[in-house]
Amino acid sequence: MTAMFVDSWDPSYGAAFEGDGGDGPASPSTAQVETHHEVPDAEWAPIDAGRGARCPDVVLLVDGVRRNDALLWTREDDGTSYAGLAASFAAGVVRCDLANGVAELVAGAQVGRGLFTASPSAEDVQAGSVRYTVRRVSGSGEVSKLPAAVQAPLTELEIAVSSAAREEDDLLVVDGPLRSRRQLPRTLGYVKTQQRQYLSAQLTGVVTSLLPGQRTPVFKMGSLWGGWSWYLRLPGSSGAPWAGIVRIECSADLTIEQAVELADLSAVTVPRFASSAYKDPRAPQNLIPIAGLERRLRGMLGDARVLHRALTLSAAAGRR
Repeated sequence: MTAMFVDSWDPSYGAAFEGDGGDGPASPSTAQVETHHEVPDAEWAPIDAGRGARCPDVVLLVDGVRRNDALLWTREDDGTSYAGLAASFAAGVVRCDLANGVAELVAGAQVGRGLFTASPSAEDVQAGSVRYTVRRVSGSGEVSKLPAAVQAPLTELEIAVSSAAREEDDLLVVDGPLRSRRQLPRTLGYVKTQQRQYLSAQLTGVVTSLLPGQRTPVFKMGSLWGGWSWYLRLPGSSGAPWAGIVRIECSADLTIEQAVELADLSAVTVPRFASSAYKDPRAPQNLIPIAGLERRLRGMLGDARVLHRALTLSAAAGRR
C-alpha cells in the first residue's frame, strides 16, 4: 500500500513547501550552491543535535507584520493616474530566558505607516489620528508590485527593534530570510516555507530522511543574499517527507567553523519553540513565541475597518 501522510499545516495557508506534488519545492533555484564545505557530498547524512552544543541562556526572536489598509489613486494635473497603497506594519521582539523558563515581549515594539506610490505629487495622508507617510516607489508603480515595497521599511523596523534589544552572548532568530540583516551578530534567519529547490536529488534525499532534531550538513549559497544554510526537521511533524522541515541561514561573512557552530546551536535550540498542531494551523514551523508576537503586533496595527473609513473620508475631503 502506498504510504500516505496528512500535512499538519492548515490547508488554508497552502503548504509548508511550494510544489506541485509531494516531493518538496518544485522551483529550482538559480543560486550557485556549494555543498562540500562541512563534509564531502559523498558523506552527506543526517547530523544529530547536540555534539556538545548548549542552548544560550537568552534567545531573542524578532518578527514583523504588515497589512494593506486601502488602495488609493491619485490623478495628476496632466491626467496621469497613479496607484497608491496605504499600509501599516509593525515589528517587535520576544525575549526568551531559557535559564529561567520565562518569555516576554520586549518593550519598544514599533508601528509604521506608509503611502506607497510612484505619484510625484502625492503627499502624506492624515486619516483621523493616523498619518501615512509618502514613500515613493520606482517605476510605474504597478498595483501588483506595491505590496512588495512595504518589505524594505518593515525590515528597517525589525533591525531597529532587534538592535535595541540585543544582549551579550544572546542568539537572535529572525523570522524569514536574513537578507539585509546579515551584519547582525549571532543571528539566524528562519525560513519556514520552502519555495526553491537548492540541492541535487541525491542530497535532497538527506533532507527528507531527517528525524526530528536532526539537520543536514551546512552548505553555501551564492545568490545576491547568499550565505551559509542548512535544513532542520522540527518535532511534532506528521512524517510526510517535507513536514516540519525548515531552512536556517547565517551570514556569509562567517567561517565554515563558525557556521557549523551556529548550525549545531540551532539544532538544540530552535526545536524547543516548535508549535503543536492543536494550537497552531502552521505547526510545527510557526514557532510559539513568533505566533504570540504576531498576534500582539496585529493588535497594535489598529482596526482595519476604522482606518479604511478614515482614509476614505480623508480622500473625499481632499477632492473638495
